[in-house]
Amino acid sequence: MHPLTHPLSELVSTPRGFFESLNTEWLGDLQEFLHSVLPKILVTALGAWILTRILNVVTRRVVTVAERHAASGPGHVVQVKTLTSVIRATGVGIIVFIATLEILPLLGFNLQPLLTSAGVAGVAIGLAAQSIFKDCLNGILVLVENQYGIGDVVRIAGLSGTVEAMSLRKTMVRDGDGTLYVIPNSQITTVANLTRDFSVATISVSVDFSANPDEVMKLLKDVAMSVRTDPAYKDVYLADPTLLGVDAIKGSQVIYPVQLRTKANQQWAAMRETQRRIRIALAEHGMLPGDPLRVFSANPGDTSAGAAAGHATPAATAKPDPTSAKTTDVNPFTGEGM
Repeated sequence: MHPLTHPLSELVSTPRGFFESLNTEWLGDLQEFLHSVLPKILVTALGAWILTRILNVVTRRVVTVAERHAASGPGHVVQVKTLTSVIRATGVGIIVFIATLEILPLLGFNLQPLLTSAGVAGVAIGLAAQSIFKDCLNGILVLVENQYGIGDVVRIAGLSGTVEAMSLRKTMVRDGDGTLYVIPNSQITTVANLTRDFSVATISVSVDFSANPDEVMKLLKDVAMSVRTDPAYKDVYLADPTLLGVDAIKGSQVIYPVQLRTKANQQWAAMRETQRRIRIALAEHGMLPGDPLRVFSANPGDTSAGAAAGHATPAATAKPDPTSAKTTDVNPFTGEGM
């Protein structure tokens, strides 16, 4: 029979049967989803949420404890905050990634092509951005090992200065002349922390050869102890100043080192005050500063040494001190003395 000659009831019953079967299959799939798939999704999502909350609570607790016991200064707190933020972000990313891998197969997604593509893309990204990964990895080691903190005076990657900011990728160091250096953490192989635990300042005092070393050392000791006991500076000292004796003799210059041990990065004010008082004390006691270009000479008229040795030295044969001779000025146009 020709299709146009079909009864109207058959044309109507065929779509109705199709929709009825589609409705039945949809209801069956929905029941199966609600019965078996949805509970698994909810359990996975709830577990991921609980783990995320636990991670947030733990990291906040660590920061609170660090702020409460911030005896080492604000730089340590910043380090703890940076490290906990990295741990929190990394942990949340891992939790979400694992939860996604658990939920997608329940929704009917095939993860094998996706994981294969992600592996290839990961290799490409790793090769292109390996320096960034090195920076972050080295930054984590710097934070975990507490190699330096904000406010420390360091020497890293051949540069010296005060650490102003630090993150997983870079460290920012401010030099003494105000220059700001941005150093990638992957370039930091050796760290010289100049202000860890304590600082030692060495003052090299130059005194003329004619001064008695014992008197000079006694004077320097008294001056250094006067600063040590001064109420304005006594709190920064960790030990009494140390005199190392005569360190070097250069011409008429005699070097007397004075060492000051103070709290970390707090030696500058005490060192400057000690140098100021040493300058005043040397002037009051008539002690000249040393000069490496000046040659010390005994008094030309003093024959006591020669007489004691049995050899009289005539005053006429004594050589004059070349440092005391006056220069003769000559007029370059006429050649006459001035």
